[in-house]
Amino acid sequence: MILRRKHIAQLGARWMPFADAASEDLPLGQLWRLALFQVSVGMAQVLLLGTLNRVMIVELSVPAMVVALMISIPVLVAPFRALLGHRSDTHRSALGWKRIPYLWFGSLWQMGGLAVMPFALIVLSGDQFKGPAWAGEVLAALAFLMTGLGMHMVQTAGLALAADRATDDTRPRVVAMLYILYLVGMGLSALLVGWLLQDYAPLWLVQVVQGCGAATLILNIIAFWKQERVRPMSRAERAAPRPGFGDAWRGLMQQDGARRLLVVVFLGTLAFNMQDVLLEPYGGQVLGLSVSATTVLTALWALGALAGFLWATRRLARGADPFRLAAIGLLVGVAAFSAVIFASPMGSAALFYAGACAIGLGTGIFGLSTLNAAMAQAKGALGAGLILGAWGSAQATAAGIAILTGGTLRDAVTSIVNAGLLGPISDISLGYTVVYHVEIALLFFTLAALGPLVRIGTPATAPDQGQPGLRLTEFPT
Repeated sequence: MILRRKHIAQLGARWMPFADAASEDLPLGQLWRLALFQVSVGMAQVLLLGTLNRVMIVELSVPAMVVALMISIPVLVAPFRALLGHRSDTHRSALGWKRIPYLWFGSLWQMGGLAVMPFALIVLSGDQFKGPAWAGEVLAALAFLMTGLGMHMVQTAGLALAADRATDDTRPRVVAMLYILYLVGMGLSALLVGWLLQDYAPLWLVQVVQGCGAATLILNIIAFWKQERVRPMSRAERAAPRPGFGDAWRGLMQQDGARRLLVVVFLGTLAFNMQDVLLEPYGGQVLGLSVSATTVLTALWALGALAGFLWATRRLARGADPFRLAAIGLLVGVAAFSAVIFASPMGSAALFYAGACAIGLGTGIFGLSTLNAAMAQAKGALGAGLILGAWGSAQATAAGIAILTGGTLRDAVTSIVNAGLLGPISDISLGYTVVYHVEIALLFFTLAALGPLVRIGTPATAPDQGQPGLRLTEFPT
């Protein structure tokens, strides 16, 4: 029996992935095409934090401290996301475009950074015949900075464009779709680039990374082609002064609870992310797990995060208070880190795995719930770009600081123990458990900061009576 178009139509929208995210202004075909910019951002993310990280340390023999410094450079751009978002909200052009110029120039920065990065890394490894000795460090830093700036610009403007085009009813499902495709893009890019770089050679590294740069530009052009309507502006409109970022930021901070909410996001992200670089070493050094056994941790964390994401999505769709859900996520985090700590004295790998999964669960609940609450601050003249930028600034900055702080604190405590400054105490797990205790303390500080927001509450929203699709109020950057 031939499956015809009418038979497909009879299946209903719920059997077609993200079909309920389309609207008259944003058809499903344009929505899928727009989502391609998330694939390019995910690919750059994988290159910066995964593949090139490993290549620099193993194949190029670059010191780990220099590598950590390089991959942390894109985080330095994160605080400027709010400014980039505001500039896209208030951009003046003859065509009336606001988001497209930032998508275009962000794509150029991202592509340009990837184009020069492999040459800079080869020079950084010591394969240099002319020029000053510091050329490799400077060129590599500029390449990472260009790529990071482009990623932040593309993602902030692209998500704001998606929010502009979606209706109030479909926007949560649109952003959920973009988030899922971002993760899919990261996964596929990691597999593809990892497979291509199995047989490492300097020239092949140049070709692969520059190929990713070219793919970035192609994907982004396809993504934003004819996505923003032409709205010609008069000379008077173009000459009118643009609203200042300071005024817009003060307007955002004057919203009830906005400042406190950003503090909650920062503290919560800091608390959940300090363990990012420590879980696998903890399992290997303290519990004696093999490499293959600790590799499962990432999958368990992701499974927990997805479960928390889906559970919080369902609760929010039924009208649950996002601040109370965020508190539940924090309490799950307290239990999760406690399980990881007790896994060492009990010698229980099962308890350790359960704790890793619960960390992801708490992260998913907390992240989605506070995102929902953050978008309730978008009122009046406040644009989606400013809201997205403020959120991205708080979260990305906290994540970068958390990773650096967690690794540094663990090394410092371990050095004190090895030096015998704590007397007979020589437990190898002490450096890790101190970090986990600090994270528990930060979770309680976050709960204290969250308390007044529960009293303030969020604007009442009716439970979702539409199709039970996957919904997000804004993208987790």
